[in-house]
Amino acid sequence: MKLATYKDGSRDGQLVVVSRDLTTAHYATGIASKLQQVLDDWGFVSPQLQDLYDALNNGKARHAFPFDPVQCMAPLPRAYQWADGSAYINHVELVRKARESEVPGSFYKDPLMYQGGSDDFIGPCDDVVCPSEDYGIDFEAEVAVITGDVPMMSTPEQALEGIRLVMLVNDVSLRNLIPNELAKGFGFFQSKPATAFSPVAVTLDELGDAWDQGRVNLTMQSTWNGRKVGMCDAGSEMTFHFGQLIAHICKTRNVRAGSIIGSGTVSNKGVESDGKADWPKGYSCIAEKRAIETIQDGKPSTEFMKFGDTIRIEMKGKDGELVFGAIDQKIVQAAPVK
Repeated sequence: MKLATYKDGSRDGQLVVVSRDLTTAHYATGIASKLQQVLDDWGFVSPQLQDLYDALNNGKARHAFPFDPVQCMAPLPRAYQWADGSAYINHVELVRKARESEVPGSFYKDPLMYQGGSDDFIGPCDDVVCPSEDYGIDFEAEVAVITGDVPMMSTPEQALEGIRLVMLVNDVSLRNLIPNELAKGFGFFQSKPATAFSPVAVTLDELGDAWDQGRVNLTMQSTWNGRKVGMCDAGSEMTFHFGQLIAHICKTRNVRAGSIIGSGTVSNKGVESDGKADWPKGYSCIAEKRAIETIQDGKPSTEFMKFGDTIRIEMKGKDGELVFGAIDQKIVQAAPVK
């Protein structure tokens, strides 16, 4: 099934069930008003939502209405936890190579992860608000999962059983703030503003055989200012699958229902062509494009995002139709606090 949260003026919005083709929706009122309620009691509540989903797809839902992504908050508007990984080691390799730094051997065995802010997610069509272009505004196209309860010390295989929903992410980064933050030794903070998610989150069965043991074997498409810049394979080159990312967190603590785990920037390796490396699948963040330019030309030439820029992130199923809807945002300047 496909689930979304509609804006209603509150912090948590109203849960809606969305049809498979993303054309119609139905409030889940009477079953659950918020997605967190569903996650807290998945075994009891989700079958009732599935019945409503089936009725909606069969044209038998009594109070269906046209689905509008603009009205969506993040599927889970605020979460108990937002932990983002860097599961595509190629991304790390490129960024490190650009600054002539080696990737430590441990990175290939132990996932990189950071804990981001989970109190202020934004909807798929909400503006990305930033105080200054000088901060180095960048998009990051990622995949994420929402979990149920996963006990401490779970294996990767056990952790996979705790995944409830999958969605897309724009994990906005302010690149020019990152170096000073990392130099302090405590990691990202101001350099990671509010994260955006796709209009709908989907259960694993919606992905069919594209869901492959913790990986999504579909293409992540990124379109910047109307120009397609990334058509990256989200499955084959994911070094650590979602079960491994969740198990990494579970090494020392429980993961509770309503936790969101991100994949990190979807990234694919280059290919050799006429003795020169090329990246035909493009990129899922500007920092990676700049790293490629540095490797090839000695310096980056692509600038970060400006006010008025747009970014669209989407993923189509094997039938050519959108799976999650699209993240479709504009970069705008923050207004002074009055």
